[in-house]
Amino acid sequence: MIAELVVEVGPLWHERHRAALTSRPRRRAVGAGAKHKLVFVDRLLATLVHLRHGATHDVLACWFGVDRSTITRAIGEVRPLLAIRGCTIAPGVRLRTLAEVIDHLGSSGQTGIIDGTEIRVRRPAAGRKDREKFISGKNKQNAVKSMVVTDAEGRLLFCSPAQPASCADITHARQLGLVKLLAGGPAVEILADAGYQGLGAQTGGRVVTPPHRKFKKNAPDWYEEIYERQRQAHSSRRIRVEHGIAHLKNWRALTRHHGRREHMTDTIQAVAGLLSHQQTATLMADERM
Repeated sequence: MIAELVVEVGPLWHERHRAALTSRPRRRAVGAGAKHKLVFVDRLLATLVHLRHGATHDVLACWFGVDRSTITRAIGEVRPLLAIRGCTIAPGVRLRTLAEVIDHLGSSGQTGIIDGTEIRVRRPAAGRKDREKFISGKNKQNAVKSMVVTDAEGRLLFCSPAQPASCADITHARQLGLVKLLAGGPAVEILADAGYQGLGAQTGGRVVTPPHRKFKKNAPDWYEEIYERQRQAHSSRRIRVEHGIAHLKNWRALTRHHGRREHMTDTIQAVAGLLSHQQTATLMADERM
């Protein structure tokens, strides 16, 4: 996988680096002067170790024998390149937008599953105007939220840009344009939890949520039995998205983020792209066997 990333991301990094050198007036030719102490392969490895194991920039600087600022710059350059790769569903086939995911599910006749996940972040500085936006009403902590889309097998298809955790799941889905994509798009079944109740009516029944509870108090025994049976049947189909989120959270950068909140979107999408590539490779290997 490392070799594939070097072949794919390496030319993009070199192109951006050369564009940055030629974008300003110079007294020396491009390529003259001091050379990089950290070659691209090492920059890629440092970024992967940081995302997977949460190693700090100071530790990585000691490992690679460079200054901390070099590691910070390297991760800041490589991480966006990993984020724009998208999620892999087949060799050479990537899904980068929610519209592409809906089209893929419609053309393949698969069921999609959506859910929101929160990632804890550092508390904004005192006096900041939007400080309260990051407080999660569910977990009572400062966090950002992303909407995850998987197929019926739990394979990652999409991770949305990060939003402050105070944003409700259903509001986040509407802001991403899910209602418009489903209402005017192919007939796709999307499974969701109770946080998305209300989208079914807006999308012609394409978003399927747990059944509404008609009796809040003193419900008959027969109704409780039917309700629990329907709820468990829906939950057993939707549980695969929880497995997909669990695999995401195995990457330490998404367990708790200690960096800048502005970088969370790149971090989430970079990890999702790497994980989906691994899932696709494993699936293809199982099919060959």
